[in-house]
Amino acid sequence: MAAERRTATIKDVAAAAGVGIATVSRVFTGGGPVGAETRERVLAAASALDYRPSALGRGLKLRRSGGIGLVVPDVADPFCAELAAGVLACARSLGEHVIVDAAHGDPAREAEIVDRLAEQRVDGIIAVPAGEAAAWRALAGVGASVVFADRVLPALPEIPSVLADDGAGVRALAEYLVGLGHRRIGFLGAAAPGGAPGTRERAFRAALDELGVPADEDLVVTSRPSRDSAYAAAAGLLQRRADATALLAAGHLHGEAAVLVSRELDLRVPADVSIGMVDDVAWAELCDPPLTAVARPARDMGYRACEMLLRDRSRRGRGRPVLLPTELIVRGSCGPPRTARASARASARGVRGGGRAGP
Repeated sequence: MAAERRTATIKDVAAAAGVGIATVSRVFTGGGPVGAETRERVLAAASALDYRPSALGRGLKLRRSGGIGLVVPDVADPFCAELAAGVLACARSLGEHVIVDAAHGDPAREAEIVDRLAEQRVDGIIAVPAGEAAAWRALAGVGASVVFADRVLPALPEIPSVLADDGAGVRALAEYLVGLGHRRIGFLGAAAPGGAPGTRERAFRAALDELGVPADEDLVVTSRPSRDSAYAAAAGLLQRRADATALLAAGHLHGEAAVLVSRELDLRVPADVSIGMVDDVAWAELCDPPLTAVARPARDMGYRACEMLLRDRSRRGRGRPVLLPTELIVRGSCGPPRTARASARASARGVRGGGRAGP
């Protein structure tokens, strides 16, 4: 029986390439300058010998484990899943692995995740931050790089970020609804950290103001970013304001809530109420009628954030966030408003069939 082939070592590669061991080490770790011709000779020798450098050994030497961390609010969320797919695709193309965890909007849990990733000495972290800066500020002290995606923290303007142009998307949807003739447009959004209006609510108000449509404060409702809270907000708005002719949902949870409540109140879409939302998730096209939505480039955001973390190092810590365009997808859920709803329907309406629990 033939003897098993011996695994090639760094010494074998150095001998085959006619260079020193230190030169081979620099080629594979990036720890110093190496001429282009020498690099090619080393790589050719390594390929011929089927040499595979030890990732563990390299990590111990560099005091890094390699790989990157990805922290999202919820791995089951459609937007987060697409964002993660973009990060994974980029990391794979660059030969990195990804450790994924979910903070579920809890700053304490996020801080624990960040501490654990720092202990593992990952090369960097991509995150959709939960809203507090302390954990991320502490991370800078251990030398790990960070890129934010989808959100920024005003207290940490030095951390680079990749965002969708949500403001432009909301403005386009608001302008479309006003162009159809709607004047009583409800807004369903998620409460921003600290209570200040978020980008989408500010864009909604600004768009109405520019179009000369007064913003009715009673039609602007925010909730916690959960299904039950979004449902309660949509039900309260549609039962309280029978004269609302359109709803702009600032996210897919609120869009889902608007559709469910409309059905339970026996409101026809778009004959009685038009519905448009931010986030063109898969189920939007399967609704009856399909939902008009603002498509946000989640996968591209994840890919670009990973590129920035691993390759575009000159961009990090400089300038404004990278802003990717959104697109308004017009479908059948929006139409011109009716002159008025039947008063009998408005007075008799109530959420039927049990519905969802309140917040």
